[in-house]
Formats: sequence, structure tokens, C-alpha cells
Amino acid sequence: MNSSAIRRWDRDTAWVAILACCVSVAWFAIYYRAGDILLYGDAVAHINIARRVFDSRTPGMLQLGTVWLPLPHLLTLPFIVNHRMWQSGIGGSLPSMIAFVFAVAGVFLLTRQIARLAGLAESAERLTAWASAALFGLNPNLLYMQATAMTEALYLALFVWAVAYFLDFVANDGSGESAAVPDPGRSLWKCGLCAAGACLTRYDGWFLAAALCGVAFFLWMRTDWSRALFPSMVRFVLIAAAVPVLWVAYNAIVYRNPLEFANGPYSAKAIEKKTSMPGTPAHPGTHNLGVAAAYFVKSGEINVARGTQQLVWLLLALAGSLAVVLLDRDTAVAWMLWLPVPFYALSIAYGGVPIFMPEWWPHSAYNVRYGLQLLPAFAVFIPLAIALVTVHTASPAARRTMVAVAGIFLIASYAWVWRETPVCYREAWINSRTRLALESQLAGRLSALPPGSSFLMYLGGHVGALQDAGIPLARSVNEGNHRVWVQPSDPDGLWERSLADPAGHVDYVVAIEGDPVADAMRGKGLPVVATIEVRGQPTATVYRAR
Repeated sequence: MNSSAIRRWDRDTAWVAILACCVSVAWFAIYYRAGDILLYGDAVAHINIARRVFDSRTPGMLQLGTVWLPLPHLLTLPFIVNHRMWQSGIGGSLPSMIAFVFAVAGVFLLTRQIARLAGLAESAERLTAWASAALFGLNPNLLYMQATAMTEALYLALFVWAVAYFLDFVANDGSGESAAVPDPGRSLWKCGLCAAGACLTRYDGWFLAAALCGVAFFLWMRTDWSRALFPSMVRFVLIAAAVPVLWVAYNAIVYRNPLEFANGPYSAKAIEKKTSMPGTPAHPGTHNLGVAAAYFVKSGEINVARGTQQLVWLLLALAGSLAVVLLDRDTAVAWMLWLPVPFYALSIAYGGVPIFMPEWWPHSAYNVRYGLQLLPAFAVFIPLAIALVTVHTASPAARRTMVAVAGIFLIASYAWVWRETPVCYREAWINSRTRLALESQLAGRLSALPPGSSFLMYLGGHVGALQDAGIPLARSVNEGNHRVWVQPSDPDGLWERSLADPAGHVDYVVAIEGDPVADAMRGKGLPVVATIEVRGQPTATVYRAR
């Protein structure tokens, strides 16, 4: 039996990709015209980290930093070489849009593969796969995120394809039943590449790679797979494990701390420590796995539905998960779509990662977008649950009624999300209003200064001001212009020398209250050129250095 859907890029798959491309471009155009693609501060940061690789006083790959993994920035880099693509943010959106198309196609193929293994007829299999692709690709929150430079769309694409290829391997190559497959480890090799890409995109991918390796080893020990698969298994494990090992080594060599990304000054744990009150939990779920898991699952529900509809979505997805496993043991691999639950539960409880939601305390919006990691599970398992129930219903009229009711419910869920504004967009808007106001005013002040002026500025907080003004980053001395491998400090670094003697290196100093530049400028008596005050933001002061 060859149940592979991955190898069948037929007309249906082509149409899914084409329609996903049209949807992606349409919603990007809507958000771009509204000026909304740079609402997330992280989106601005991702674009400018990539830009710093070639637009810097000290260009090079070390500008990629350590906390954020490098693949999104490397994919963005060629699109932002053009000044206009960088300044507008379009260059940062393009990789997300391309990934969105691949993610929708991946959900379509994965669902079709599971449906075939579960014994659905071809017509029901195709309809179920189309429903899954629509449920995934028309999600209001994902449509916004794929229009930005955020990493969600890219990771979801790699996540879905890794699971799809692994299921393809288990259902075909690993069973030894498909003699038509010339290379029995081909799907496993492709799965390893997708897992490696996921590891280079988000730390979720490390958890995914570990789970894939663990399941592969378990199946190897419990089944009669041939010895011919052993080289493929070794290659898969090496590919999946290579990225975490290399990233730890990179941190050890460059930062003199192998876990710099996890416990360094810019890590989630360090930020949590700086922002939390002593003696009180830093955020809901701290050191409590149950609460942490509840918050994450709730964030996933908020991304797909409102009110009591959320519980129905969750129950349907769980029912579909159980049904496909009962019908065919190979499809148990699809349960990996639920891996975000344990990963984020651990991250919230012990990794310093908070999620705040409007519905639950503290009734704000922060990192709600993480809930999108559950969208593949909802999009795949809910249509499968409905399909498996309807095909076992004797009456054709009853089948049509059930499908119609389910379709109306799912459409109503998304309509309600649109009516109340997608929560990922709300999160971005709520957290950006005062930041954008400050950066816009600061950009105006900097643009009015003599052409070619140079600046001393900490870019970690408000690099968007330079981007908005169209000022090349190479005209600034910033925290990226120092030798991180010189520990514990580098007094001879360009950044440190400029902080000590700004007049010797730059024309103007941009100090934002609370950042390292503002701290270093105290007592230096530099003349003030402009002071910008925006409610809810620290005061920005522009000094003349020389």
C-alpha cells in the first residue's frame, strides 16, 4: 500500500497553493495600506537585525545576535537590501507570505494523508483536506501575522511539513510495504530538513526535533524495520540534532556562555527578572504547569473562536485526534500537532515566557499570538472528526445536514473573531500605539538634522525611528558595535568608546530614558537639541555631540 499524499502534488494541491497565494497577497495589501504591518515591535526588530548584517559600522553575521534564532533573519536579508523594501517593511513580510502558502499546502496534504489512512473514500478525503486548508488559511489571526515580519508563519510551515513527512515515513517507508519507493528513507530525510529549519526558526523546533527523534527511536526498537533503514535513521538524528548543538557551540565560542540565549541579558528569563516585583509570581503559570498549560490552550482557543464556541473547537479537535488513532495506528504520529501544549506549558512555568489574555487575569494582550501554534491541530483534526462521523451515518440527508451545521458553526466562529477584531492584531495595536508615536516624532527630529549626520543610539528599544526616517543603520553607533567575545567588558570596543567619548565618534546622541546611552550621558553636559515626550513612553532626548 502506498498511502503517500506528500508525493502527489496534483491539481488540487496546485489550486490550494494558488488560492493561498491570492489570499496572502490580498490581506497583505489590506494591512499594508492601513499602515499595520509594522505594529509589532518584534517585527521591526527582526527586519533590522537582518539589515545590520550589511548595514552597520561592524557588519557581519555576528550582528544576528543570540536570543532570536537566525533563519527568519537570513531569509529576510535579501529582500531588504533595497532601501524602500527595508523602510516600508515589505521586505520583512515576503518570507512570511511565502511560508504561509507552503503552510496551507502542507495542512492540505497532511489532512489528505491522514484521511486516506483512516479509510475515507476519495471524495470524502478531498473534501476533508480542502476544509482543513480553508480552516487554516482563512484564520483571521494568521492572515494578519503572515503579513508581518513575525516568525509564526515560517515556523508553522516547517512544523506542519515535518509532521507530514514523518507520517509519510511511518505509513510507507518504515513499514516496508511500499516497494515502489526507491529510497526508503527519503521522507525521513526531508522530515529532518524541516525539523532543522524549525530549530533555526524558533525554540519550539528544538522540542519538535527531540520528539521526532524519540518517536523514531521508539518505533525502531518496537518494530521490524529493516537494517537498510539504519543509515537513514542515523542521518535523520544527526540533521535534527545538528542545529541545537551548533547554536550552543556558537554561543559558547562567541559569547563565552553556551546558554547565552537562555540566561543572557536579553533572554526571556532576564527580562522577566527585570520586570517582575520581588516576592510575587512574575506572570500567571509561574512554577505551575497546570495553570501554564491552561493559559496556553486558552490562547489557542482565542485565536480561533469566541465565547462558548472555544470549548466546542477544542472538543472537536480532541475527538478527531482520538478517532484517527483508533482507525489506523500509523496516524498516531499526527498527535505531534499537539506538541506546542507541553512546550509552552514548560516555557510559561519555568522559562520566563508570559501569556496575557483579555479574558483572564491580568486582562491584557501579550504573546497571545503563541496560541496560533495550535492552529494546525484545530485545522487538521476538526474536519477529520466531522468527516469520520458523517461517513458512518447511514442517511445521506443526515450527512448533508451534519456537514452543513458544522460548516455554519465554523464560519460563524471566524465571523465572530473578525467582528471583535483578531486578537493578534489587537495585541499588536495595543502595545504599539505609544511606541509608534514616539518613534514617529523622533524620526521627524532626526530627519531635520544635517544630512549625513551620525548618531550614538541604543537600537534595542526604538530602532524603528531610524527605519522610519530612512537613516542607514551604518550611520549609527549602537550596541551591536562591540566585540561580545571580550568578557566581561570591552573598553576598546566602538560602542564602549563612543559611550565614554561621544564627541570623538558621532555628531548627535539619541538617549531614551533608562537605556545605556541615557545612563552614560548623565553629567556630560552635552547641549540638548530636542526633547520628545509621549505619554506611556520614556522621554527621548537628542544631544549635539560635536
